[in-house]
Amino acid sequence: MDTFEFEKQALADGYSVVCGVDEAGRGPLAGPVYAAAVILPVGCEIEGLDDSKKLSEKKREALFDVIIEKAVAYCVASASVEEIEEVNILNATFIAMRRAVEGLNVKPDLALVDGNRAPSLDCDVRTIVKGDSKSASISAASILAKVSRDRYMLEIDKLVPQYCFSQHKGYGTKLHYEKIREFGVSEYHRPSFLKTMKW
Repeated sequence: MDTFEFEKQALADGYSVVCGVDEAGRGPLAGPVYAAAVILPVGCEIEGLDDSKKLSEKKREALFDVIIEKAVAYCVASASVEEIEEVNILNATFIAMRRAVEGLNVKPDLALVDGNRAPSLDCDVRTIVKGDSKSASISAASILAKVSRDRYMLEIDKLVPQYCFSQHKGYGTKLHYEKIREFGVSEYHRPSFLKTMKW
């Protein structure tokens, strides 16, 4: 499968600059939601590029540097826990995506966005279900977003080590729930995600 198929189709349709957009961190109980926007040269070979969830942490970290080196432009952005609580996780994700696209130093005229819901952007949008494994630029965005968020969670771990964020990155693991029961909810947690938690 040609992982630049969607990008090539967009160029054939008359678009000149196409970026891929994806998020990381919609599901966790803690931390911001991240998004990245990436413009890759069409046909750019990056070995091992795939949906970030299918890759090991070590592989994602290695690809992060390659993507940044080869990208025409990239931007990583986030929406805070406070924003997630205020406008809900879907809208906060869209805010992060919008910030990422607006932060590109090369302006796209089309964004390929992972999933089936389109954020409101200053350019045209095409959604692609499972786009993070079908489109090279969305795969690249998924890796930049995931690695950036994981790095942030490692920084939080130093501030509140009792929650073991370095191990679960804020996701709802058995260990994480145990730590919340033991230490309560921190400023880094998303209260709306804990409403159904059985204490």
